[in-house]
Amino acid sequence: MTATEAAAPAGRLALGDLARKAAGLLPGLILLAVVGYAGKLAQVGVKNLATANDWHLPDIEYVLWAIVFGLIITNTIGLHRVFAPGVATYEFWLKLGIVLLGARFLLGDVAKLGGVSLALVAIELVAAIGIVVLIGRWFGLGPKLISLLAIGSSICGVSAIIAGKGAIDADDEDASFAIAAILALGAFGLFAYPAIGHLLGMTAHEFGLWAGLAVDNTAEATAAGAIYGDEAGKIAVLAKSARNATIGFVVLGFAIYWAARGQATAIGNRAQFLWAKFPKFVLGFLAVSALATAGIIAKADAVSLGNLSRWAFLLTFAGVGLRTDLRALGRLGWRPFVVGAFAELAVTVVTLGLVLAASAWIGL
Repeated sequence: MTATEAAAPAGRLALGDLARKAAGLLPGLILLAVVGYAGKLAQVGVKNLATANDWHLPDIEYVLWAIVFGLIITNTIGLHRVFAPGVATYEFWLKLGIVLLGARFLLGDVAKLGGVSLALVAIELVAAIGIVVLIGRWFGLGPKLISLLAIGSSICGVSAIIAGKGAIDADDEDASFAIAAILALGAFGLFAYPAIGHLLGMTAHEFGLWAGLAVDNTAEATAAGAIYGDEAGKIAVLAKSARNATIGFVVLGFAIYWAARGQATAIGNRAQFLWAKFPKFVLGFLAVSALATAGIIAKADAVSLGNLSRWAFLLTFAGVGLRTDLRALGRLGWRPFVVGAFAELAVTVVTLGLVLAASAWIGL
C-alpha cells in the first residue's frame, strides 16, 4: 500500500468527523437563529402596533426580547441535549461580533474612551478584587473560591474564572459555584442596569461606560449597553474590552500568589503565560478598526460588516437566554450567590459613583 493510499482513508475519516461535528452543531445554531430573529420580529411588531394605535410604549430592543425568549424556553420546557452543542457556540458569535464591530470604529473613536475612562477601568479592577476578598472572608468561603469570584467579578466573568481555575489549581466545585454566581448576577443585571440608567437620566456614553465597568460577562455587558441604545452599546464594548485585556495580568498575579504558597503550579515563562491568557478577539477588533481607519475597508463595506456584527450579536443574546437555567443555579447553594450579590452591589455603586463623578467634574 502506498503512502497516498494509506492517507486517503485517514483523510476521509477526518472529513467524516468534521461533517458529524457540523451536523451536531446545526440544531442548536438553528435554534439560536430562530430565537434571535423572533426577538427582532417582536421589537418591530410591538413598535408597529404602538404606532398604529397611537400607544406610548417603550421601544424594547431585540436584545432583550431574544434573551427573554431564551430564558422562557430553557426554564419551562427545558433545552434538549440535541441543541446544547450549537447553543454553546454563542460565545464564538460574541467574539466574532466584537471583531466585526471594529469596522464601525475609527481608531480616533477608540481613543475617545480616553485616559479618564481607562483610569476608571484600573480603579474598578482594584475595587472589585478588594471587595470580593473582604466579603468572601466575612462569609467564610474557601480561599480559592474567593479568588475565582474576585477574578470573575473584576474582569470578564465566566471566561476569567475558567482561565483562573487552571492557573491556581482550583477544584471543579469551586469553579462551578463561581460560574453559577456570576451567571445569575449577570442575568439580573441585564434588566436592572438599563432601568437604573433611565431612572438617573444617564447619557449613552455614561451608561455604556458604566455597563462596561460593572457588568461581569462580556455578553451581558454588551447586551445591557445595546438595550440602552446603539451608542451605549458601542461604549460598553470598548470599556469591557479594556477590562478583558487585563485578564492575563490579573490571573498571573493570582497564580503567583498561590504558587508561592505551594498550592498552584509555578509560572515559568511569564510572557508566554500572558499571551496564552490574552483575549485575542480584542486584537481582532483593533485590527479591523485600523483597517477601517486606513481606508482599506471602504465605508460601504464597513457598514456591511457593522450589520453582520448585529447578526452575530443576535445569535449571542439568544444563547445568553438559552444557557441560563435558573433552576440549576438555585441548586448550587446560597453563600456564593450572597457573596457575589453583595460584591456586585458594592461594585455597581462604586463604578456608578465613579462614572457620574468623572462626568460631572472632568467630562467624558
